[in-house]
Amino acid sequence: MKATRNYYRIFAGAKSVYSEQCRSEGFIGADWGIHQDLTNSLPDEWKVFNHHFIPVYLKGNPTKSRVAAGLACGMLHTICKGMLIGDILLCPDGAGGYFVGEVASDYYYHAGGPLQHRRKVNWYEGRLLKDDMSQPLKNSASSIGTVSNLTKYAEELETLIDGKQPPALLHQSEDVEDPTAFALEKHLEDFLVTNWQYTVLGKHYDIFTEEGEIVGKQYPSDTGPIDILAISKDQKTLLVVELKKGRASDVVVGQIQRYMGYVQDELAETHQNVKGVIIALEDDIRLRRALSVAPNIDFYRYQVSFSLHQSS
Repeated sequence: MKATRNYYRIFAGAKSVYSEQCRSEGFIGADWGIHQDLTNSLPDEWKVFNHHFIPVYLKGNPTKSRVAAGLACGMLHTICKGMLIGDILLCPDGAGGYFVGEVASDYYYHAGGPLQHRRKVNWYEGRLLKDDMSQPLKNSASSIGTVSNLTKYAEELETLIDGKQPPALLHQSEDVEDPTAFALEKHLEDFLVTNWQYTVLGKHYDIFTEEGEIVGKQYPSDTGPIDILAISKDQKTLLVVELKKGRASDVVVGQIQRYMGYVQDELAETHQNVKGVIIALEDDIRLRRALSVAPNIDFYRYQVSFSLHQSS
């Protein structure tokens, strides 16, 4: 396995309706209503691409928001330019499995057909089954966005591709003192998204959606993915949520401010402001000092608890 190889889950059209065609014809592709050859319009930096094509997208989709436009253009750049030859793709087959293949060419434009922005793919024999995946990988592979980066599950994916069953609990850190708490905390983001409406944040904000689909989970920015991007119920405030397993240090303040700056500069409409929330198991004096001069960032603690009680 190449050290630089990345792994992506990509839907072949809405609900992966073109997955069989992609496999039989040896390609993967995307559309998003941008009907022009992008061969000479693919800079290395996706932010530069977005700056040029967000207006193009919004012109063709006037009812969409800048958040939706930024997500669509960012994913289009990933498929056309961000993926490298040799990277591995998982494409849902619509029947509980995934076709697996390797990117085999640079971008090319196929006018007139579905998914006209394409890359050639060497698809493998067989497929991966969702039921064979660990729960964290299954959650990430099932995310709603067209493109999901699964590279952090590279070891498990290679094991599955090789036809071997991975262990139930995978972690690389030698300083994990409590594997049970570690495993529970890995699900923090999924739990928060699923139960958002029951939280204090859910009373005032909704996770960003487009056409009924959540797009505000792991929203891409030019300094890394935003854990959760939400919008106030009155549509006036965009909320950046950063989740930290365990204790949060003052470093996270700079991190979330970078995300907030991206949202303010690239996504917010003229009538919207931006706030931030840090969620962690605990804080320290350095974090409290940093937050004391950052009034637009709030801090919340979460609690992980798991125990077995024998019934009498």
